Amino acid sequence: MACHPHAGQSETRCQTHRGREGFRGLVYDNKTESMRTINILQRMNVYQEVFLSILYRSLPIQKYLEPVYFYIYTLFGLQAVYVMALYTTSWLLSGTWLSGLLAALWYVTNRIDTTRVEFTIPLRENWALPFFAIQIAAVTYFLRPNLQALSQRLALLAVFMSTFLFSLTWQFNQFLTLLQALALFTLESLDVLPAAKAMWLYGIQTACLVLVCILQFFNSMILGSLLISFNLSVVIARKLQKNLKSGALLARVGKLVLHSLVVLCLTLLLNGCVKKTLNLKSDEHIFKFLKAKFGFGATRDFDANLYLCEEAFGLLPFSTFQRLSDTLLFYAYVFVLLVTVTAAFVVAFQNLRGCGRQQQGKMEVHTVDLTPDTAYNLMHTIVFGLLALSTMRMKYLWTSHMCVFASFGVCSREVWGLLLKCVRLHSPRRVSPAPCPSSFDDLSCACHARSSAVVSQISVIRYAVPTLTLLYLSYKFWPGMMGELSELREFYDPDTVELMDWINSNTPRRAVFAGSMQLLAGVKLCTGRTLTNHPHYEDSSLRERTRAVYQIYAKRAPEDVHALLRSFGADYVILEDSVCFERRHRRGCRLRDLLDVANGHVMDGPGENDPDLKPAKHPRFCEEIKRNLPPYTTHFTRVFQNKTFHVYKLSGSK
Repeated sequence: MACHPHAGQSETRCQTHRGREGFRGLVYDNKTESMRTINILQRMNVYQEVFLSILYRSLPIQKYLEPVYFYIYTLFGLQAVYVMALYTTSWLLSGTWLSGLLAALWYVTNRIDTTRVEFTIPLRENWALPFFAIQIAAVTYFLRPNLQALSQRLALLAVFMSTFLFSLTWQFNQFLTLLQALALFTLESLDVLPAAKAMWLYGIQTACLVLVCILQFFNSMILGSLLISFNLSVVIARKLQKNLKSGALLARVGKLVLHSLVVLCLTLLLNGCVKKTLNLKSDEHIFKFLKAKFGFGATRDFDANLYLCEEAFGLLPFSTFQRLSDTLLFYAYVFVLLVTVTAAFVVAFQNLRGCGRQQQGKMEVHTVDLTPDTAYNLMHTIVFGLLALSTMRMKYLWTSHMCVFASFGVCSREVWGLLLKCVRLHSPRRVSPAPCPSSFDDLSCACHARSSAVVSQISVIRYAVPTLTLLYLSYKFWPGMMGELSELREFYDPDTVELMDWINSNTPRRAVFAGSMQLLAGVKLCTGRTLTNHPHYEDSSLRERTRAVYQIYAKRAPEDVHALLRSFGADYVILEDSVCFERRHRRGCRLRDLLDVANGHVMDGPGENDPDLKPAKHPRFCEEIKRNLPPYTTHFTRVFQNKTFHVYKLSGSK
């Protein structure tokens, strides 16, 4: 029932009524997927858009700012928060604001490799990564030694809030927090990280994911999360295995290996039981992809090959390192990484021997120390670096933290101090020491003189290097950035615009369209029409639908294609020449090749085929339908075409 303020109802009551109707429309949505009612809040991470819509209607800005610009400005503002979080993390690690400034400038000058917000604004990662950066800053502060109780509680609150928001805004959050949990587990096992603090962080990760699971109406992908299984396994294994950090070196190594195996087995057992009990299949395509990517057997699975053949899921290209080197970021990062990794190995060995702390008291000059916050960020950059090297799309998680880690290192007392200690073992002292206090004895004076000389050199280096780097970056890149800001560009695709205008003008509002995932997402956005499938690939039934709809690009009979499309309620099908005659991918990775192999048919063109593949009985549907032969015109009528798209109406449709 419509709400009319002039009919005696207040505007507030009307807004409340519209809000309830809007919420109900999200929970019981039958206008997105044909022949299905879905819960959008359960299936997709759109709470941020819900919040923004409420905020937009609550603020007195509707007359001055259109919703789309409010959305864009909010996301760009969130990127500013992202940079501030990177600045804060670098400052916390190094102890100087100069480091934070360098991290921010490196992030901006390397924006091609640190963010995608410039050209794909509404990506879920553009919402989530700023909160992830805040979480890293909060974790870094929480892991600092000798924190006051109040500071610890505030840090934990910041970790909880940022982890929760990160988990709520991106469906892949659980895999990234799993990597974070693995980093914490490694450091805690090597006694680099306090066990109590690690347990707090495990608990926060699990609590946030459970809370998000509830808010998303018990989303199946979250219920089967490896993160929850892993964190529970760590706690159980710690209860079962005590005294892990006692004994000689070999005994401790053996205990840690056994402990790791127990955690791994428990994780797989718990996760397997949950998925089998609840019949969860939402993320199986990800594990198929990982299995094929890392060489655990070839696969003909359509979903896995769809990922494998995308450039974004391939190895990180060498050109990335060339661009990062142009800004000096990669050189600084490698230098800091080598120094800190060396220190980490020494500290881990000392801790496993159980003599690190005793040696620090007796041989201050020759021992190496690594604070928990530095150790965590080192492990973080290694783990996410390996992820980025294996999967290019994930490089944005690594390159942004690379800016933080490199800037911290070139401004760090510890990094330069460690380097100078190594050098000064074989070089004379060149800096005059400060005067020795009269209360010191001879031995203390000697130590004081050596310490003063080293500190003096460190102070000069840790400020000179970043200052020179900042000047170089400003001189080389600032004019170009200012030039980019003055440019105004507009994206225009006349064929797509023509298609959307035609759909809006010539098809019923309740018409159902079939086609490729990416195109149909645009159809939904521009026309509001119902779809057979769309790019949300984390739903197993939707993946099956997509495979069936994509038979329009396979070698199938027109009767079979028509029956498949009508089974999903399709009224119109859109064929794209760019997909049917694709040349972007190599043979074997074109969409038509993936479909042929999945259907057991030989691929088109010269090249090898697996011996068990057979020639298809029918020509390729998307090519043959354009000839307007009777078997095709019986079931499909062309109603629109331009240089890129061909739209056909199905017989028997409304």
